[in-house]
Amino acid sequence: MTKRKLLFLRDVFIYTFTAFGGPQAHIAILMREFVEKRRYITESELMELNALSQLLPGPSSTQTLVGIAWKVGGLRLAIITFLIWVLPSATIMCIAAVSYKMFADRSKFTEILRFVQPIAVGIVAYATYTFANKFLKTRVSTMLAIGSLIATLILRNAYAFPLLVLMGGIISSALETQPQENELRVKLFANVNQKKVTYFIGILLLFAAMGALVNQTSPFSLPIRLFENFYRNGILIFGGGQVLVPLMYTEFVEVKHYLTNSEFLSGYALQQALPGPTFSFTSFLGGIAMANKGGGIIGQIIGSVVAVIGINAPGLILILFIVPFWNDLKKITRIKNSLSGINAVAVGFMATALILLVRPFGLDWMAYLIMAAAFLLLYFTKIKTPMIIIIGIVLGLMF
Repeated sequence: MTKRKLLFLRDVFIYTFTAFGGPQAHIAILMREFVEKRRYITESELMELNALSQLLPGPSSTQTLVGIAWKVGGLRLAIITFLIWVLPSATIMCIAAVSYKMFADRSKFTEILRFVQPIAVGIVAYATYTFANKFLKTRVSTMLAIGSLIATLILRNAYAFPLLVLMGGIISSALETQPQENELRVKLFANVNQKKVTYFIGILLLFAAMGALVNQTSPFSLPIRLFENFYRNGILIFGGGQVLVPLMYTEFVEVKHYLTNSEFLSGYALQQALPGPTFSFTSFLGGIAMANKGGGIIGQIIGSVVAVIGINAPGLILILFIVPFWNDLKKITRIKNSLSGINAVAVGFMATALILLVRPFGLDWMAYLIMAAAFLLLYFTKIKTPMIIIIGIVLGLMF
């Protein structure tokens, strides 16, 4: 491995432990450290990779970083970069899941988290507001968001998500794209490796079938079903970590009851206090889901590993698959125009999650005040999310 590649991996390691604040903050750090300081890629290349990650489902920050690594050193460097970026926070969240189940029954632990959980809801509320403000610019997008909100509240079914995402993309693409570029689309998709596409879809169908066929009392059943759940959601999540939360909450808490509301919010709050990818939150979800089904510590570790691989695999495959012919792909306006509808539907998902998250507060006015305070701090100040979480933990320790 060349000196430049080793230097790149060193910088990725430093970036992994300093990248707080989600995708918006991550792109600013990448611009400063990887473009201006080290010149691994140009500014235009970084912006194009970031735009590509927004067009694709999956973890946008992870895809952008892996895309940079691919340009610097090819496939091998991209895989190593992915592991350096994902493993630290995923490991911490796995340890947190094990510790949570060990200490959750102790009243002091619950008391410490009583301020953190409504803060986490406030963070979701702020993400919902910023997403809506950014993407609901037209009447069509607003109607799509309202429609997805109503549909998910009524249906409460995990398979409603892919249908709604597909419909949103089709509607916005049809309404916003002029009848043109058929020749360009033919040229582009003639270059697509159909075997890779078959493998990509085949993995989803294989594990979905295995999850349905394996006896649910079998110790192998839940890990298989969890992989299918996370892999499927990895294909559906456009918009990064903000959209991850409503999809995960609806499916894992409201529909399948793998976790409780309290467990979900505690894990989400902890993840917000950590650097690295938001998608590492799934490590906690997988670990807790296995523990709640009697999996033990080994089962929790398996659940965390399955979750991290499942949620990241689609986005990782896509970014490495598409980067080589991105110059052709970015010319297709029909693909770009579908994103506005997909994002509008995502806003509806986020609003649904917010409603469901607030519901357990009942008449607890203190929880509503804390949630509002977290939202206002994020809106009116420059205080970062990790600091707000730490404030919540300190308040729990003091009171």
